[in-house]
Amino acid sequence: METLNLTLKVWRQDGPNDAGRFETYDAPGISADMSFLEMLDAVNERLIDQGKLPIEFDHDCREGICGSCGIMIDGKAHGPQKGTATCQLHMRHYRDGDTIVLEPWRAAGFPVLRDLMVDRTALDEIIAAGGYISVNTGSAPDANMIPIPKPALDSAMDAAACIQCGACVAACPNSAAQLFTAAKIQHLNQLPQGQAERWSRTENMVEKMEEFFGSCTNYGECEEACPKEISIDFIAYMNRDYVRSKMQNRRLLGQR
Repeated sequence: METLNLTLKVWRQDGPNDAGRFETYDAPGISADMSFLEMLDAVNERLIDQGKLPIEFDHDCREGICGSCGIMIDGKAHGPQKGTATCQLHMRHYRDGDTIVLEPWRAAGFPVLRDLMVDRTALDEIIAAGGYISVNTGSAPDANMIPIPKPALDSAMDAAACIQCGACVAACPNSAAQLFTAAKIQHLNQLPQGQAERWSRTENMVEKMEEFFGSCTNYGECEEACPKEISIDFIAYMNRDYVRSKMQNRRLLGQR
């Protein structure tokens, strides 16, 4: 079994209001078959045995579904492998003797809680601003009875693949959250079930996003960093719907 001897340079920060610093740790005997998070587990076990505080990092499912494992690895969100969350990255992509630099997401909208953990509540607030459907349909109809054009369904499912990890924000030079917000808006806006609140949803979610994050200037780093490879095209769809929402909502207000 191939093993690696690595050096980690890890951002350590005791709390949101504390000054952070890099600390260096040896990581010997790491199996090439380990995932990145398993490697961090092994490093933490050594730190605990030495009576030191372990490195704090977010994780949950470890299957690339929950989106909680976001770490900047050598300056790249989720690391060097495209279309891969941190928990899906394996150590076989590294070589013996490598030095790996680990940092938290770097964005004003993501304050550091401790070490590699950040507070991503801002993304939840964007969802709460408009990400729901409240159509009263009575008893639930059979899903197959609702006609949905296949291109619309495929596009909606592509958008729904977003796991709310925040890599798009961390990778963007402007710390913009347009790709995340666009994905969460468009997976509903493209389906018939999402039409009742399409315009209020779009306006509310975009304007909530602007409270926390920067503006999109089409760098495209968000699409490159996204572990689910969500297309930047969704940002164009969101911008189109936002312009239309301002007109539609104004018209609706005038009718009341």
